[in-house]
Amino acid sequence: MSLRFSVLASGSSGNALYVETNKQKLLIDAGLSGKKIEKLMSNVHCSPKELDGILVTHEHSDHIKGLGVLARRYKLPIYANKKTWDAMEDSIGEVENEQKFEFPVEAIKTFGDLDVESFRVSHDAAEPMFYIFHHEGKKLTLATDIGYVSDRMKGMINESDMYIFEANHDVNMLMMGRYPWNVKRRILSDKGHVSNEDAAHALADVIGTNTKRIYLAHLSQDNNMKDLARLSVQQVLEERGYTVGSDFILCDTDPEKPTALTAV
Repeated sequence: MSLRFSVLASGSSGNALYVETNKQKLLIDAGLSGKKIEKLMSNVHCSPKELDGILVTHEHSDHIKGLGVLARRYKLPIYANKKTWDAMEDSIGEVENEQKFEFPVEAIKTFGDLDVESFRVSHDAAEPMFYIFHHEGKKLTLATDIGYVSDRMKGMINESDMYIFEANHDVNMLMMGRYPWNVKRRILSDKGHVSNEDAAHALADVIGTNTKRIYLAHLSQDNNMKDLARLSVQQVLEERGYTVGSDFILCDTDPEKPTALTAV
């Protein structure tokens, strides 16, 4: 019961995930102001000064907005792949060289008693990647900002105990909404974001007997709603033979409030 996490914030306005074991404490992405992340962490009884490092998924501002501030304030190491480093260095301000570490895509790094595995995703960034956390036989997957879910990705994330998985938009809301067509086309593309239904079909292919919870993440504030996302995903999963609420629980995330610190 010693792998725990809180989705501090998730959505188009900013993203951050906190993961801890008895020996390690990591922040994944820092897409809000440093002050906001400090407050969110305090809500789950932790502090940036306790962190052992920050892992970065990609260089978009809703994932790195507070990265430089937190790294400088608390002298934290940052881990990202080389292309992401190249793409984000001008955006995060000056960071000491001894705080910069490379985490290649499709690699495993060990942080104390926690193994972290990176995997490639399709998204319009330099080299976006997300993470699987392994600890004492438990497996937690973080997968958002994915244009589509490849068979290779499914093979890597299958049978996780818990998923934090993108359900970005309802297609009808997006098509009827106020976004210009070029933005809609980008979101719907293979390098954009997955819809509620596409997320559900991908999840149906990877859920295992040990899967306990699925957190629906990175919901668009303009093109989705929590209830709609949950109902849409539930409908597809039940059509695929799962019983939501019995086989596993669907959980919400929020752009402003952290989820409870939960054991995997």
